[in-house]
Formats: sequence, structure tokens, C-alpha cells
Amino acid sequence: MNQISASDLIRLFDDWKALFAKERDFLISLDGKVGDSDLGITMSKAFAAAAETVAAEGEASGISKLLRSAGAIMARTAPSTMGTLTATGFLRASKALDGAASISTAEMATFWRAFRDGIAERGKAKVGDKTLLDVLDPVARALEEANAAGEPLGEALSAALAAAEGGLEDTKAMVAQHGKAAAFQEKTVGLQDAGATVGVLLISAMTEFVNG
Repeated sequence: MNQISASDLIRLFDDWKALFAKERDFLISLDGKVGDSDLGITMSKAFAAAAETVAAEGEASGISKLLRSAGAIMARTAPSTMGTLTATGFLRASKALDGAASISTAEMATFWRAFRDGIAERGKAKVGDKTLLDVLDPVARALEEANAAGEPLGEALSAALAAAEGGLEDTKAMVAQHGKAAAFQEKTVGLQDAGATVGVLLISAMTEFVNG
């Protein structure tokens, strides 16, 4: 698959829904180590609502509107910190892809750059703070490099997934600076960040979807 159409995007949201339902208990357990254990519930609710919403919208709505609708319903359905941040990512991506008929490597780089920037601004976080941003930043950079090199979408996403997994591994050495995890400080060293784990799951499902 060299590009994602509006109909493909609807199916991708269904894959995300299934993935976060499957990983619900794992995310609850991971978040419970230094958080409030609601991450799995938040993500499964958010993506279930988003998948239902974009399916109801239909492919005629187009890429940008589907992303905007997904972000809006996530914000209403899962108004926790992570739900709000994820919703913000999709809303920013919607604006960045306004007018796009499909998502190829160039649009994918734009998508994740906007997603990353939106979350950084909303969460007031920076790279190294042990957050989702520590996965999103290498993803955006990898996709921009792939686009500059003229790589097809599947290869670009594979590189982005590898970068995401590296970013997640790096969070183990970091000290949490945000949310309830920040109260644990040095006790968070050695643990992979739960929010960053969500980022890897997002890009993993997208990569698998495109590469079959």
C-alpha cells in the first residue's frame, strides 16, 4: 500500500480500536506502576468511539474531516490527560492535512509532525521528559527523513516504527517530569513510559496496516 485513502483510514481506526481493546489490561498494569491505572480504559474507550464515529461519517467526508471527527469524539469520550492529548494530536493532524485526498509518505510526515507538535504544546512537555513525546519526536523525524529520501510509505513507516521502539527503550533511563508519575521521580527509572507505549502501539498498527 503506497497511500492511505479515506476508506483505508476508516479501517485503520477499526484496527486501532481492536488493538487498544486487546492491550487494555496491559496498559492498565503498566500505568498502575507509577500512575492511576486508567490508561488502558482511556485508550480503549477513545478509539472505540473514534472508530464508530469515522465509520458513521463515511469515506466521502475525506481525510481531514475524519481525523477532526475522531479527535473531537475522543476529547468528549475520554477527557483524561492522555485522552485529551491524543485528541489534540488528531485535531492538529486534521488541520495539517486539510485538502489532502490521501496520505502518502509526505502527508504521513506532515501528519506526525502536527500530531507531535500539538501534544508538545498542549502537554507543555519536551523531549526527555519521559512522555509520549519521546516516541513521537523520533517518529516525525524518521518520516521526514524518509520523505526527503523519496521512500515509499511502507518503508517510511517501518523506519518510523524502529525509531519509535528506540524512543520507548530510551524512556527507561529517564525520570518522569509530568503527571502522577512525576511524584515518583527516581523510582520511574527503569520503567518504560506508559504514554510512550501508546505511541509505539499507534505507529505499530499503522505500519502493519500499510505493509499488510
